[in-house]
Amino acid sequence: MAKNYPGSINRRRVAIVDGLRTPFFKSGTAYRDLSTLDLGATVVNELVQRAGLESGQVDQVVFGAVVADVAAPNIAREIALRNNMPASVDSYSVSRACATSTQSIVSGMQAILSGDVDIVIAGGADSLSKPPITYDDAVVDALMAANAAKDLPAKIRAFASVRPKDLAPRPPALEDLASGLTMGDAAEKMARENGITREAQDQYAYESHLKAVEAWEKGVFDDEVMALPIPPKYKETVTRDGIPRADSTLEKLASLRPVFDRKYGSVTAANSSPLTDGAAAVVLMEEKTAERLGYEARAFIRSWAFAGLDPSGQMLMGPSYASPKALDRAGLTMDDIDVVDMHEAFAAQMLSNIQAFASAEWAKKHLGRSEAIGAIDPEKLNLYGGSISLGHPFAATGARQALTMANELVRRDAGTALVTQCAAGGLGAALILER
Repeated sequence: MAKNYPGSINRRRVAIVDGLRTPFFKSGTAYRDLSTLDLGATVVNELVQRAGLESGQVDQVVFGAVVADVAAPNIAREIALRNNMPASVDSYSVSRACATSTQSIVSGMQAILSGDVDIVIAGGADSLSKPPITYDDAVVDALMAANAAKDLPAKIRAFASVRPKDLAPRPPALEDLASGLTMGDAAEKMARENGITREAQDQYAYESHLKAVEAWEKGVFDDEVMALPIPPKYKETVTRDGIPRADSTLEKLASLRPVFDRKYGSVTAANSSPLTDGAAAVVLMEEKTAERLGYEARAFIRSWAFAGLDPSGQMLMGPSYASPKALDRAGLTMDDIDVVDMHEAFAAQMLSNIQAFASAEWAKKHLGRSEAIGAIDPEKLNLYGGSISLGHPFAATGARQALTMANELVRRDAGTALVTQCAAGGLGAALILER
């Protein structure tokens, strides 16, 4: 019988039964000729084959992209159709910034628990190599007017007010609209207000790379990362992440200049997650469905939570707001958690959240709690590196984390895992997995 636990939606359980991701690469490198849709469709195609699913068995595809392609705004539907799934397969897209594929997983799980579907593929993808480019409003207005014009002279007149400066392309903004801060600005603010030193940030980033390199050497990622032939002529096939640095040293990290506050700052390219291309997805099934079809439940989703906070404050503290909610709903404390995987947007953000988890004063001030969330044992945290060393395709990170933690629970054949992210706009997300 399925376990009943405090905070569960009911007695039924949803399992992660399989998952896969592409290797992650810095934008503008290996995947420079691949779109977000290319990456998402490729990983889903390979996942369906590896999982031994027939395309008609999938009831729903829930997928997301943070930097959406204007030609394919519902990437989930395009992925389903590109992979020759029946037209009847429901598919829709979600967006929750860096927690997008966590939202995909939760949305798919909720559809299963409601009885709407049995099998869901959930995930996310992003390509910053091929971002949608926009133009100044003057150019857009001129193009619209020219399109509506009846003759050539009228089409030409439509551009009379356009100036050369208006023709400069605009890449997707990386600033938070409400606060006006970039994510790097937010990290600098957190480092300054929380007393996080440059040395501590560089040390954290250095250790993240060491963990990622060691994980690859030990084969931790071998079964969860696919080989991907690179078009157009498939002369190269990538099999491993291109970002972990085996030659990283603290001396090299210390030599880099700050990026966001060049005069007084401490956040550098090395202690930040890089702009990354990649995709990740998981297969979700209700427990009895998995048993009936002969799939092993790698991990069950025990609870989940989302949270919001003022983005003009410390925008990237989302894990410290969402995690205690997920713990409460699961009837657990941090002492009950065996492994923690927290999205590494920046070393400053990680160290700020680690600090908050252990602080009763912070919990009282921000959560209205009398006790700290619970200190995170360093030996339990981000065992195999994280977004700083593995990369961060915005919409793929949550699924990447959930997959690795589900596989870690398989290796242990027991336990619980907390998976959590901060996200732009002052958002946080958390999943608790169990086996």
